[in-house]
Amino acid sequence: MRTAPDAGRIRQALREATTDDHERVDAVYGRYNLDSASDYRAFLTAHARAVGALEALAAPAAPRLPLLRDDLAALGAPFPPALPVALSTAPGFVWGLRYALEGSRLGGAMLARRVGEGLPKAYLSAAHGKGEWAQFQREMDKAAAAGDGHWLDQAVQGARAAFALFALAGEAGMETVHG
Repeated sequence: MRTAPDAGRIRQALREATTDDHERVDAVYGRYNLDSASDYRAFLTAHARAVGALEALAAPAAPRLPLLRDDLAALGAPFPPALPVALSTAPGFVWGLRYALEGSRLGGAMLARRVGEGLPKAYLSAAHGKGEWAQFQREMDKAAAAGDGHWLDQAVQGARAAFALFALAGEAGMETVHG
């Protein structure tokens, strides 16, 4: 299947608009030592708190919350409640949440290589199947084209909200491990 020359246009716009937000999240989670069982447990717990809140509204095609639940159970850790948040249900906003969730799958595949031997990594290893990332981008482009003049602004707000939630959960998780 050939893709249109502008396929991924919305992804690119979201990426440019949220670069600082994404870098903040990377910096927060980069402080976790994924070789350490206690750090990794806190890392997964933080993700579970954010993903639980986000997936409830974004309803991604391939939810990863069950994988987080399994990994935490394998570590003997309780499953945490989702962070309490009030998020918009505007279509563009929800697509922005999905963008952040789907993008985290890409990063997770890279992080999975840093997980200590013998530690569970189903959540981080849940990469996109062949063509799934491109398909997501096409669907997002179609949704944007069908949306109103505020769709992209809403999507940027949604993506920023998702990144902020990940950062908040990650910072709180770091405090529980390192005080």
